[in-house]
Amino acid sequence: MSDPQSPDTAGGGTDVLDRELEELLNDELTEDGDHDRFAHYVQKEKIVESAVTGKPVRALCGKVWVPGRDPEKFPVCPDCKAIYERMK
Repeated sequence: MSDPQSPDTAGGGTDVLDRELEELLNDELTEDGDHDRFAHYVQKEKIVESAVTGKPVRALCGKVWVPGRDPEKFPVCPDCKAIYERMK
């Protein structure tokens, strides 16, 4: 009898989707540019989730990364700031 919780079970479950999404996001993480010079706006709950799970987050400007540095040490991303201002 097969274990329904086993990743080998037919159907794959959400683990497969999570891995595929993570691989896709990791591919996006390799892009370099000015985005790395700024602190970006992200929903607070997404930052907390990333800290717990290690999954990447997406900023308002579209940058995807795993937060790991002190945003206070960088200027605010002008694209994130402009988008945030329009949301008010």
